[in-house]
Amino acid sequence: MSEFKINTVLVTGSNRGLGFEFVQQFVNRENPPETIFATCRDPEGARSQELKKLSEKHGNVIVIQLDATDSASINAAVKQVEKHLNGKNLDLLINNAGVLNPQSLETQTAEDMLQVYNINVVGPMLVTQAFHHLLKRPGEESKAKSAIVHISALLGSMQEVPKLFSHFPVISYRCSKAALNMLSCCHAVGYKQDGILSIAIHPGWVQTDMGGSQAPLTKEESVGEMMKIISSLNETQSGTFVDHTGKLIPW
Repeated sequence: MSEFKINTVLVTGSNRGLGFEFVQQFVNRENPPETIFATCRDPEGARSQELKKLSEKHGNVIVIQLDATDSASINAAVKQVEKHLNGKNLDLLINNAGVLNPQSLETQTAEDMLQVYNINVVGPMLVTQAFHHLLKRPGEESKAKSAIVHISALLGSMQEVPKLFSHFPVISYRCSKAALNMLSCCHAVGYKQDGILSIAIHPGWVQTDMGGSQAPLTKEESVGEMMKIISSLNETQSGTFVDHTGKLIPW
């Protein structure tokens, strides 16, 4: 299977959890990307100090402020990325930033639904729109491809609702991930002519602030498996929804 070439990559929500693990694993690859754009809302905040230390140790890690719900922040980030790329393309965009609020059918509010949807769906939409011209290739027949990876969730699968609902109602999160899956499919079809692939990946139940300590997967295990998928991305996988092992998940 041919390798998906990644010389430049941008990860949102990269100061902690899966995002930070992605940055670390890219840095530690045998042939690491030339440039890793590690974005987060508050690069100077307490939660971003480990990322800051990593960037000081590795010159190919560029930390950039990016709030995926703020158009001005996104546009400023694009300008910084363009400056560093200096005419080169962006090979990979990982839309990782997201939130989960534990609301049930009884407690779900309009305010929470809109906030979660804004971060988990509108954010990836705006970020992808803004970086589209850097991901764009000569056309769908071009051998050189770029890709968008959306970090989704099994809880966004409508077919799996009967099996999992009682354990994890999380209404706003479920609805937002189902919508993110649709966005990923739209990207796969709409950007095909630009040589851009798009895939939605469920990272598994992972030991993060969101997943909790009882989760069966470590961040290292989850991201390690997802890196295998990303490293071999091709046209046949574009528009699909898979778990961290590459297994197809029903919509």
